[in-house]
Amino acid sequence: MTTFGTAFGTALGSGSSVNANFNPNKDVELTSPPQDSISSLHFSPVANYLVATSWDNQVRCYEVQANGQSVGKAATSHEQPVLCSAWSPDGTAVFSGSCDKTVKMWNLATNQSQVVAKHDAPVRHVHHLKDMNNMLVTGSWDKTVRYWDLRQPNPVHTQQLPERVYSMDVRHPLLVVGLANRRIQVFNLNSPQTVYKELDSPLKFQTRCITCFPDATGYLVGSIEGRVAVQHVEDSMQSKNFTFKCHRDGNDVYAVNSIVFHPQYGTFVTAGSDGAFNFWDKDSKQRLKAMLKSTQPIPCSAYNKDGTIYAYAISYDWSRGYAEYNPTQAKHHILLHSPQDVEVKNRARSTRR
Repeated sequence: MTTFGTAFGTALGSGSSVNANFNPNKDVELTSPPQDSISSLHFSPVANYLVATSWDNQVRCYEVQANGQSVGKAATSHEQPVLCSAWSPDGTAVFSGSCDKTVKMWNLATNQSQVVAKHDAPVRHVHHLKDMNNMLVTGSWDKTVRYWDLRQPNPVHTQQLPERVYSMDVRHPLLVVGLANRRIQVFNLNSPQTVYKELDSPLKFQTRCITCFPDATGYLVGSIEGRVAVQHVEDSMQSKNFTFKCHRDGNDVYAVNSIVFHPQYGTFVTAGSDGAFNFWDKDSKQRLKAMLKSTQPIPCSAYNKDGTIYAYAISYDWSRGYAEYNPTQAKHHILLHSPQDVEVKNRARSTRR
């Protein structure tokens, strides 16, 4: 365990003195950012603590204080790059999955971490299941999803999959897994050992991210082709499914790396390899606000518990492959945006033709 950083940033909404090329929206920048590509961001469900994981093997925790100041609090590490993170519902522990094939639980009160889950390949996703007796569910490139009782060393169930897990999200009782072969498997966690539904992705190219609706009736799929699909689980709702284009610029097409729902309004924000984040309302089928583009990709993002802070990373996202990454020149940033109602609040559907 190491501590890092000092007080940093300016009050939320007051801007930052950073280079406008990567921060054209003048959002607040955190100091002491990760030293390699940022792989996940997640806010605590009970307070404004932000966890960031990265390819420098580190898990970092930042505090965003009530006055808008932000402080790097502590860090822990894995033996290899860290790909994913999740919080316990009470905000006392952080779970992180790594290329070292382990999931660690970091107890923030004691500053101790321990391995609580293992796979046979890198761990791509981890989620805490409050409604299933505080179990963990993990998805890996070893072609399995595993369920863990933290009091036991072995998984209580291993779900074999036809391909590697590329994306996964949970909103009890809905679990949706996006696979490397573009297949999507849907599970009802009331019966987690049975695939509830399996289908090809409605998008033609590789799945990049999946996010469940807040009411667990469906999910959003983002792909490398700059397109998002709105999917409902039940057959009776299929007429409400649709896809739309985003994160495109003329003939240039960019990956949709992150989709996050606003915790109050149920609208969502997409972030992509084009360096843009855009706010959307799926019910009115409208884009609420398009923000100015950074000169670097946005690989991940997160809302805080009440939706008053939107955190996003500016970092290389590997969309152009290993050859395009120069670690000696790459810069990595975490920015905090204070959403306005005009950006995130639902609107009535337009009747104009």
